[in-house]
Amino acid sequence: MRFIDEAVVTVKAGDGGNGIVSFRREKYVPRGGPDGGDGGSGGDVYVIADDNTNTLVDYRYTRRYDAKRGENGQSKNCSGKGAADILLPVPIGTTVIDTETDEVIGDMTEIGQKLLVAKGGDGGLGNTHFKSSTNQAPRKATSGFEGELKVLKLELKVVADVGLIGLPNAGKSTFIRQVSAAKPKVADYPFTTIVPNLGVVDIGRHRSFVMADIPGLIEGASDGAGLGIRFLKHVARTRRLLHVVDVQPIDGSNPVDNARVILNELARFSPELANLPQILVLNKIDQLLDEEVDEVCERIVAELEWTGEVFRTSTLTGDGVDAVKYYLMNEIELEREREEEDPDFAAAQKARFERLEAEVRHNTEAQKEAYRAARRAQREGTDDDDFDDDDDSDVEVVYAPY
Repeated sequence: MRFIDEAVVTVKAGDGGNGIVSFRREKYVPRGGPDGGDGGSGGDVYVIADDNTNTLVDYRYTRRYDAKRGENGQSKNCSGKGAADILLPVPIGTTVIDTETDEVIGDMTEIGQKLLVAKGGDGGLGNTHFKSSTNQAPRKATSGFEGELKVLKLELKVVADVGLIGLPNAGKSTFIRQVSAAKPKVADYPFTTIVPNLGVVDIGRHRSFVMADIPGLIEGASDGAGLGIRFLKHVARTRRLLHVVDVQPIDGSNPVDNARVILNELARFSPELANLPQILVLNKIDQLLDEEVDEVCERIVAELEWTGEVFRTSTLTGDGVDAVKYYLMNEIELEREREEEDPDFAAAQKARFERLEAEVRHNTEAQKEAYRAARRAQREGTDDDDFDDDDDSDVEVVYAPY
């Protein structure tokens, strides 16, 4: 299954049914009077967080969802039947945005969370509502109201406490395999990981946190190089960044330069993101001689002028990995407790993440627009018949419930 983390869909709530004009006609009942019923309500459209869904791929092909309209009213003051609602399942971590106003309608962060995105129209009134002492046989009824029509953008960002960042082949996938049950692909070539992987790190009884393995970044990622910013935005929801650095790169590159590449790309893409707490993990120490470990690691820390936490690990053998996960668990628990006990700190945290979300969304859209502009320029200089456009945006299916 393809990992799709963005989709644009059109949703149309059902129209309300019409009220009717009807009069009571029964034997031995003179002057029966009006008995026209009201129309039924149109179906609503909801987005619901589903733990069994982990991609938005379905919404790349079925792009319109129409709820049914309510039934018309009936005689004998019987109201029409209301239409069924539509539920659109999305993965946890999906943000729902109204494309017309650019308003964030809601964030789906909990299993079963339900969000109304399009309200169905109310039913019209039957002629019973219009009778009075001066108008005992009204011939007036109203039509049902239209349901809301919205174009929504669905953005998926993984929900994790810790985000793993680093150049390709730094050992991130092996690290998450060591500390959780996640099984990302591991190989000795760049970009082995091409989608984010989530793993639950279980520390002990009722102690755990979620870690996300973000696909490898390279120099120029903030400008679209390599995997570009496609997955960089997924670290926006994390509390901590675990920066994994290979101390003995197989290509002979300098570990310090490699670390600076990631730091620079984070800062260029989002200064707010670069300010998230980071932990430096000097990985693959098993590739060094025992007498070289201290010297190499101390040199890297000194040249980076790193003042934060530093750990030395070998994700292949597991050395040092437990120390990292216990440190992370303690830090996350302390932060959660402080948020519960200190309302001001909780408000500051919420404001920070809102700024981060807004900055990441703005920068992502800017990068996409630059990419579209480059594609348009390419088309202008290329014969349309020869231009190979593999975009599947022309595929569209409309979903309507029975």
